Amino acid sequence: MIYREAKTTDIPQIQIVRHTVKENTLSNPALVTDADCEAFITQRGKGWVCEVDDEIVGFSIVDLQDNNIWALFLRPKFEGKGIGKELHRLMMDWYFSQTKETVWLGTAPNTKAEKFYELQGWKHVGMVNKGEVKFEMSYEDWVR
Repeated sequence: MIYREAKTTDIPQIQIVRHTVKENTLSNPALVTDADCEAFITQRGKGWVCEVDDEIVGFSIVDLQDNNIWALFLRPKFEGKGIGKELHRLMMDWYFSQTKETVWLGTAPNTKAEKFYELQGWKHVGMVNKGEVKFEMSYEDWVR
């Protein structure tokens, strides 16, 4: 497995990963465009990918402008192998090296993602985006 920063040339494979997930699916795949991905990994924040045999199997993207986790997704057959945890760590370490602002995310309730974020120490703070669970992580909680 290779972990590295995402590049604009990764966007086609990032989109494939995003569209193969079984939970937190997009109601309309056109909602997240290649231009959106490019903006988030080059201007608004940064992204990371995990490659296995030259194929991207997971990615994470953080938005520094809105202090938000924009994406963390894995191909389903690669879940449970520590890839999400490492993509999360890379993203969070970079985020808190840039700012001490609390970061937030939203995810569908009663999903593997919700359990994942709870296990990583995120705090449930309410609801957002039409019924998603809202989590927050402070700098102090991350660096412990």
